[in-house]
Amino acid sequence: AAAGPRGRGGRAPAAVALRLALLLGAARGSARATVYFQEQFLDGASWQERWMNSESKPDLGKFKLTAGKFYGDPVRDKGLQTSENSKFYAISSRFKPFSNKGKTLVIQYTVKHEQKIDCGGGYVKIFSSNLDQKNLSGDSHYYIMFGPDICGSETKKVHVILNYKNKPHPIKKLIRCKVDGYTHLYTLIIRPDQTYKVKIDNEMVASGNLEDDFDFLPPRKINDPTVRKPIDWDDRIQVDDPNDIKPEDWDEPEHIMDTSAEKPEDWDDTVSGEWHYPMVKNPLYRGEWKPRQIDNPNYRGVWPHPQIDNPNYSPDFSIYSYENISVIGLDIWQVRAGTIFDNFLITDDEVYAEDFGDETWGETKGPEKEMNIKQTEEEQERERVTEEKYFEQRFKKKLERKKESGKDRAVRNTIEKEEL
Repeated sequence: AAAGPRGRGGRAPAAVALRLALLLGAARGSARATVYFQEQFLDGASWQERWMNSESKPDLGKFKLTAGKFYGDPVRDKGLQTSENSKFYAISSRFKPFSNKGKTLVIQYTVKHEQKIDCGGGYVKIFSSNLDQKNLSGDSHYYIMFGPDICGSETKKVHVILNYKNKPHPIKKLIRCKVDGYTHLYTLIIRPDQTYKVKIDNEMVASGNLEDDFDFLPPRKINDPTVRKPIDWDDRIQVDDPNDIKPEDWDEPEHIMDTSAEKPEDWDDTVSGEWHYPMVKNPLYRGEWKPRQIDNPNYRGVWPHPQIDNPNYSPDFSIYSYENISVIGLDIWQVRAGTIFDNFLITDDEVYAEDFGDETWGETKGPEKEMNIKQTEEEQERERVTEEKYFEQRFKKKLERKKESGKDRAVRNTIEKEEL
């Protein structure tokens, strides 16, 4: 359920009222914090009144509310889980529109890929108030896309994509995401001084200036088009060794005739044409000869092209800001379902977000891992017992077959004696 100062939501169950009160107390402790959206799913099925499923496709995957197979707290760790394999998912929740102009913007939530995801998204999108939630899809215009994306061994990164002048701009840095199957806390901070910070589990993993790390604007400086590199400037690091001479026996053909082959007896020259020896790879072929490389004695380094101010560059000090921020959504594809999304937060206060992360993910991460380890050990023990029973049954059957075969031999011997 939504909670916190100026947050939304219904009544929390009695079992979690105390925990919720602690979170509310922490929220009030940060007097400057404004919480635009906060969702913890603490009030059971009421989340369906706040979240709207998209109808853009007839076969979109369904979300269910669960804490998963292992968790730190059965109530606090409940979140939206993808439940169907090889499906697109699209769901969103609306809140009161706001602008982050002149303010810090913090987007935070937890992701748990308990299925050890092989290919699928775990990111969120932030939209303006004019989003048509019933038609939410990959084509919907968004302000911000943030969170982990995993596909195979190559794609394991955190997306940070910001919209500027109706065009998405991805961050130029590679930020690695977590892939261990446990719940992790993802935080994006965008400040009015046009700096940003990305945190995972309340630890900074990337930071910088928006203008430097995104291609929002043309570069401040460009190479002077009126200046050319001097003709005698040698920037080759290595050159051919003039003293290296090609060996006389180097020029062997790549393919030669196989003279050991014989013409097939059924070969008909009138039908197949004149027979020729087949061509085979020449074992003496050494490829194209190239002289060895040596350090260039005339190397002068990379030529420093003189630069000038870019006439097309114009500073923009409002890159960070968006108007009418009003919807948060999950618009993802997953091959193997099972990801759980929880503890959503949009605020203007970094300290409040960090405290909120510690009060939620921070308190349940340890028990979650302990439960998973215990379940794994119990499963391994069950497998060991099952395996022992299997081999024990096989051994008993083998003994029984030996006994039966022994009785059969005794009977056959008796009959043979009688017949003799």
